[in-house]
Amino acid sequence: MSEEITNGLQKWWPVLLILAIIIVIVIVLFQRWNFSHLTSRPDPVTTYEEAVQRIEAVQTTETHLNPLCRTQFLTHGQRTENTILLVHGYTTCPHQFAELGKRFHNLGYNVLIMPLPGHGFVDRMTDAQGQVKAEDFAAYADKVVDIGQGLGERVVISGISLGGAISAWAVQNRSDVDMAMIVSPGFSFEEIPTWAINPIQNIFVMLPATYDWWDLELKENGGPPYAYPRYSKRTLGEIMRLGFAIQEQARQAAPLGQAVLVVTNGNDFSVDNDVTHEVIALWHARGANLSTYEFEASLGLGHDLIDPNSKETDIEIVYPRLIELVNARPDQASR
Repeated sequence: MSEEITNGLQKWWPVLLILAIIIVIVIVLFQRWNFSHLTSRPDPVTTYEEAVQRIEAVQTTETHLNPLCRTQFLTHGQRTENTILLVHGYTTCPHQFAELGKRFHNLGYNVLIMPLPGHGFVDRMTDAQGQVKAEDFAAYADKVVDIGQGLGERVVISGISLGGAISAWAVQNRSDVDMAMIVSPGFSFEEIPTWAINPIQNIFVMLPATYDWWDLELKENGGPPYAYPRYSKRTLGEIMRLGFAIQEQARQAAPLGQAVLVVTNGNDFSVDNDVTHEVIALWHARGANLSTYEFEASLGLGHDLIDPNSKETDIEIVYPRLIELVNARPDQASR
């Protein structure tokens, strides 16, 4: 009998080994991988002049960028009461926010719109976007907030999609952010089932930087001329990784920033609003100075609420409301 068992084990051990390996892989894929490298490293300026110097230093490195995508600095020539840092979305560039930035500038704000790492290249088919990691997005958040300290007494950061997630990272980690207006944040994406978020994010991060078309019919001719017509699943994984880090931090503590405003769109089928609401609930449970607003689904607005060239938006509905929300200054409720 023991010989039969031994023979049976010898026969089946390769299958059992493979099964054990598969189980281990599945368990690992369903874990949220280490975020220890995603840390904030503040180095704020102390004067308007130093802020301008840092902006000019960045601008000298942007000769390879589309002129529409270079750093846009709308200034009143001195430190103002308010400054706003506008953060564009994945595969687009600062031109997405150019018109909204002008409107804030006309209201007395100093405005800074800086391109994300790997974005805005003259070569729209560049592979640079596929090399960007969550650490780069966190470092970008620190960079713009550092500069913002010299531009205004009150520092507001606002972004959409990936820019929204970066704004969330900034307000979670920086006590010198007076307000973050987080618009349709890209913590996760609507097409990914909730149960599959962890493994898909982990798989995406491990993938080589291959690219898919946003528009399968138009391909390289798709989208505005200042945005990339392709996206990388690997970079989507890094965006989700940043979103996971924010969720984990929100479970531990309230945002260090003074006030958070989360703006969602009931008709948005690109980002996962359920995950956004989970983050909102975590912040609320931690006692954050938190406000929310949702554009109703009946308005028929798409994901890109900001770009005037997008067919998905109506800026005469969206812009006045966003400006009103920022100027309402919910941060004063805690002071």
